[in-house]
Amino acid sequence: MTIVVKVGGAAGNALAPVLADLAGRRDFVLVHGGSREVDRIGEQLGRPSEYYTSPSGVVSRRSDPGHLEVVVLALAGKVQTEIVAGLAQQGVRAVGLSGVDGGLLLARRKEGARAVVGGRTVRLSDDLSGTVERVNVDLLRVLLGAGIVPVVGPPAITKSGEVVNVDADRVAARVAEALSSEALVLLTNVPGLLREPNDPSSLVPHIARSEFDSFLPLAQGRMRKKLLAAREALEGGVGKVVIASSAGPHPVEAALRGEGTVVE
Repeated sequence: MTIVVKVGGAAGNALAPVLADLAGRRDFVLVHGGSREVDRIGEQLGRPSEYYTSPSGVVSRRSDPGHLEVVVLALAGKVQTEIVAGLAQQGVRAVGLSGVDGGLLLARRKEGARAVVGGRTVRLSDDLSGTVERVNVDLLRVLLGAGIVPVVGPPAITKSGEVVNVDADRVAARVAEALSSEALVLLTNVPGLLREPNDPSSLVPHIARSEFDSFLPLAQGRMRKKLLAAREALEGGVGKVVIASSAGPHPVEAALRGEGTVVE
C-alpha cells in the first residue's frame, strides 16, 4: 500500500524533518504547497499575494493571470526543485511533477468564483483557479514501480490546455484517492485542529465521519480546506487522514501513530 504525505509551505512548517523521516520509505507520494515562497517571490516581482474569503468561509489565494505566473515560478520551479534535491541528499530518487506534466492533474476551472468584500459578495471573473477532477494514476504507478518517488504540486491543467491553480491539500486528497492509499498525512504548522487557535493543548485528537460537520466550524482560515480535503479523501476510500505538525523528530511516523487530529 502507498501513503500520501502533504507538507505545507506556510511560515512555521519544517521540511527537513519530513524528508529525513521519509528517507527510509519508498511507498509514498509527496505533495507540497509553498505559500510562503509564492508570497516572497510575488513581493520581489511586484505582484503581492491577494487572498479572499468565499461566502462559505474558505480562505483562498486569488489567482489572476499575473499571479498564476508567480505560482508556477515558485511551486513548479523553486519549491519542487528544493524538495527533490533534499530527497536526493537522503538517498531517495525522486522526480518533481506539476499537475501539468503528463496531464497528471486534470482540473475544471472554477467559473464565477465569489468573494465576500466589505460585506458584499462579488464575482472574481479573472480568477484562474480550479478543482482537480482526475489524477493520471498510471503515471504515478510507473514511477513508484521503478522506485522513484513522485513529488507533486500545483498548478493543474484543464481539458482545453488551460493552466489553473489548485489547492495542494485537495490535490493530496485526490492523489490518495486515486492510489487507494491506506493513509493521507497532512503536515502543517500546527499540531492539528485546535479548539482554540493559539492553544496547542486544545487539540482535537479524533474526528469520526459522523462528527465531521460539528467540528467544521472550529476550522479557521486554511485549516478549513484541510478538513474538507480530509472528508474528500475518506469519501474516496482512503483509510484515514491525519492532520499533524511537520516539526519535531519523525513527523510522518508520529502522525501515522495518531499524533495529531485523526479523521476516520
